[in-house]
Amino acid sequence: MLAKRIIPCLDIRDGRTVKGINFENIRDAGDAVELARIYALQGADELVLLDITATHEKRKTLYELVGRVAAEVNIPFTVGGGISTVEDVGMLLSNGADKISVNSAAVRNKKLIAGIADKYGSQCVVLAIDARQEEGRWIVYLNGGRVHTGIDLYDWAREAEQLGAGEILFTSMDHDGTRDGFALDALRHLSEHVRIPVIASGGAGRMVHFRDVFTHGIADAALAASVFHFGQISIPNLKDYLSSQNISIRPQLK
Repeated sequence: MLAKRIIPCLDIRDGRTVKGINFENIRDAGDAVELARIYALQGADELVLLDITATHEKRKTLYELVGRVAAEVNIPFTVGGGISTVEDVGMLLSNGADKISVNSAAVRNKKLIAGIADKYGSQCVVLAIDARQEEGRWIVYLNGGRVHTGIDLYDWAREAEQLGAGEILFTSMDHDGTRDGFALDALRHLSEHVRIPVIASGGAGRMVHFRDVFTHGIADAALAASVFHFGQISIPNLKDYLSSQNISIRPQLK
């Protein structure tokens, strides 16, 4: 059995880490580079950095931030936010990112996934999907949850896999920031629907939620933000707990 991964997520706005609830009510959570360094030291398996206010004008700032994070951590990290061209990907990788997350741009231009995969490999491409449950269906949203697409979560995930995506990062907008647990049934169905790894996002509040997402939700990795940023859960304690629950996790770096 492959070891499960614990992934802190840093939502970035103007170089600071922020966090909201249901994609709203944003508040400051600390310096992005310092948090990345701390999480790497604590034993996080990977990191995700999402620039939530990404614009072309601010792209240089993001490149610089990625370089500063790369200098401080010794674990893989994924960068997303406003990436719309293969050239964007090349710049981020050259500044130290290991993987790239694409979301809205990939829905609007499906060739983007294939283009990145062809040039840099599928292992580099993480497709982020934000979705909300509506009348029994999970529907994909774009632009930070502001644009309804009518696209089915599972159909889009399978298509993205065929296009060359190497992982799916699924965020339940209904669960985001609530700390009431992950969308377990949706995650289980998604994990059974595709052959590539699924990263669960949205809803972590207690350590038992991580146990449940790996057992019932059969996710390959669990991503969380506020519970780590604000000290409700420490990564070393979480890994000890998961190990006690007979869940395979990666050993902490010494």
